[in-house]
Amino acid sequence: MPDTQNNQPAVADALNALLADSFALYLKTKNYHWHVQGARFRELHLLFDEQAAQIFATTDLIAERVRKNGAPTLRSIGDIGRHQSIKDDDAAGVEADAMIKRLADDNRTLLARIRETKAAAEADGDIATSGLVDGWADEAQQRIWFLEATLGY
Repeated sequence: MPDTQNNQPAVADALNALLADSFALYLKTKNYHWHVQGARFRELHLLFDEQAAQIFATTDLIAERVRKNGAPTLRSIGDIGRHQSIKDDDAAGVEADAMIKRLADDNRTLLARIRETKAAAEADGDIATSGLVDGWADEAQQRIWFLEATLGY
């Protein structure tokens, strides 16, 4: 049962924003996984799938942290849309290098959300959330590194 006496709305709000961006980035990464074409198809198809799985694995943990903070979490695709800052990509025929660059940029956006969540958690003395997000930051940094290395940066 969540401890509603210690409800931390700033932390819950930051976590819900992080959750929305995580779902948006997950779906964009899967979109690119499904639609990538070209000479590097296999390499990128596998990379995008691996990264999507890593992002998706955090969503339940994020939502459960919101609930442990005594707040409701996102309930629908519409709710995600109202909270996400990562933009969807409905375009057809996106070139592989553009996919890679967009995902690197979006992972940077997600990393910024993670940092905001850590700051909110530390301000509220929520050491569990503060510690938990460190691993997610490392994963986002690794995804950015892999994507940029693929582009030759």
